[in-house]
Amino acid sequence: MRNSLNPGARFLFWGALNAGLAVMLGAFGKHALKSMLSEPMMETWRTAAYYHLTHALALVLVAVIVERSSRPDRVAVAGWLLLTGMLLFSGSLYLLALTGFRPLGIVTPLGGGCFLFGWFWLARSAMPNTAS
Repeated sequence: MRNSLNPGARFLFWGALNAGLAVMLGAFGKHALKSMLSEPMMETWRTAAYYHLTHALALVLVAVIVERSSRPDRVAVAGWLLLTGMLLFSGSLYLLALTGFRPLGIVTPLGGGCFLFGWFWLARSAMPNTAS
């Protein structure tokens, strides 16, 4: 059977799932990793959790907007960019904090770029279509 979720439901699913994961990972860092990580690595973990939660909530917003938009395809692109940004940005920071493997820092700006392009694409989706 094909996946019958519409784009709004997909983004609501991914946003809610990631919001729960961000809360869980934030609490895990605060309580379980506190004594294991250096303060700079704890700050890295907190940054990952903050951006993870912020952009998970943005995906919930995308879910609402995609259902009401006259250009849901544009809004969906923004949603996929934000989701990719969460994986690359927060994922690389979580792994960096746990492993100390500095080359993971190369991935983090790619995720940040996805966040930026996602927000700009969302803004673009509000603009009228001027192409004929």
